[in-house]
Amino acid sequence: MTSAPRPLRDGLLVGLVAYAAVAVFYAAFDLLAARGALYTVNVLGKAVFRGLRDPAVVMLPLPLDTGAILLYNALHLVVSLVIGLVVVGLLVEAERHPARRRVMLAVIVAGFLITVVAVGLASRPFRPVLPWWSIVAANTAAVMLAAWYLERRLPGIGRRMLSAPA
Repeated sequence: MTSAPRPLRDGLLVGLVAYAAVAVFYAAFDLLAARGALYTVNVLGKAVFRGLRDPAVVMLPLPLDTGAILLYNALHLVVSLVIGLVVVGLLVEAERHPARRRVMLAVIVAGFLITVVAVGLASRPFRPVLPWWSIVAANTAAVMLAAWYLERRLPGIGRRMLSAPA
């Protein structure tokens, strides 16, 4: 017997887990690169909210812009929460209508791929700071932790999604 999904709560928690996974990934990534834990989010915040466009700037030490960092984190959090709500909504639909599970799973996988490609294309000028492999790894970590949460919350959801009727 599975627990009944609580779409709003579960969606927000999935989004929060995914947000935290990406944030921790890039903090560790930046620390390992000896750039300081907020380097990537600082560059992205400056690019999105301050108009930073010169990729050569990322080769120099950049002073932290607290406003840009907070704004970027807020944007990242909101986007993650929305994605979490959408994913849980798709899972609820799949649970209610098992014949639609394959379509819902395909939409979730496509959403992951679209997210990775969109972030990769949007951050092209800053590839030295944000390599493709890190975008894939950070988003994969987010998906894995969100799936772990969902599997604990809705036991067997992964198996049910993968064994959808033909």
